[in-house]
Amino acid sequence: MKCLVTGGAGFIGSNLVDKLVQLGHDVIVLDNLNTGRLSNLSKVKNKVKILNIDITKDFLDDYFKNVDQVFHLAGIADIVPSILNPKNYFDANLKGTLNVLEASKKAKVKKFIYAASASCYGIPNEYPTNEKSKIDTRYPYALTKFMGEQIVIHWAKVYKMPNISLRFFNVYGPRSRTTGAYGAVFGVFLAQKLAGKPLTIVGDGNQTRDFIHVYDLVDAMVLTAQKTKNCEIYNLASGKEVSVNYIANIISDNKVYIPKRPGEPDRSLADISKIKSDLNWKPKIDIDAGIKMLMKNINEWKDAPVWTPESINQATKAWFKYLKKN
Repeated sequence: MKCLVTGGAGFIGSNLVDKLVQLGHDVIVLDNLNTGRLSNLSKVKNKVKILNIDITKDFLDDYFKNVDQVFHLAGIADIVPSILNPKNYFDANLKGTLNVLEASKKAKVKKFIYAASASCYGIPNEYPTNEKSKIDTRYPYALTKFMGEQIVIHWAKVYKMPNISLRFFNVYGPRSRTTGAYGAVFGVFLAQKLAGKPLTIVGDGNQTRDFIHVYDLVDAMVLTAQKTKNCEIYNLASGKEVSVNYIANIISDNKVYIPKRPGEPDRSLADISKIKSDLNWKPKIDIDAGIKMLMKNINEWKDAPVWTPESINQATKAWFKYLKKN
């Protein structure tokens, strides 16, 4: 297959690119490198075509010629910046998605996979949360990712495109970023441990998240592109909830607790029965094995920014200002 990955130099995208190359596919990466890093593609840089492209501005049709599968991961994340600069998020997550969709439609791709977000569920009323649960977008990031999904599914229905949307829960693994006030908790913790700093735990640490290792997520994405029928939405998670304290206790005894952020759910647990049934897929890496793998390669985060309670407080002022009443 000829595969195109938008955002292919990012955390999830680069792991997906590695897998596609391993499977023998020809791969094109489109990434504006605002948050993605070429170093993430160092293992495959001579085997893939990497293009510095802004999907919101550049003419894309030429890059999609003869492409079989499109994995659309490009976009911008983080809650606080989306509150302060919503236009950036609408440009990247909506306009960018529309541009990629249109180029894919003209190229008549065989499968289009959209990276959606479980943030669309907000603070769920039911656990485990399935794909038919109430949508509750609480900030511009969540809204734009969900609206992007709506465009993808609408295009599938109207133009008979082979589109699938995958709602990612909490993804972790190698190359996970630490930037942003909502950086992935594993990257933040590992950078703090390397620097000899206490792990910063938000709230009492008893809140749970449904963590899925990026290797399991990538396997599911590849399988989705091969097997699923079109116009479907799937949760992509482990189907298990783990507390932040559980993770922190494995990584370090040195911890500090900071105030809980308003508007954050106390629990996260996905119902993944649909994707397990349709694809005969299930995650293979449990949380203990995943943490062990990360700790073995902890030096990956030696140059990552190290968050402190003071810097987190400064970075999340807008969060408390805008979300405290929600």
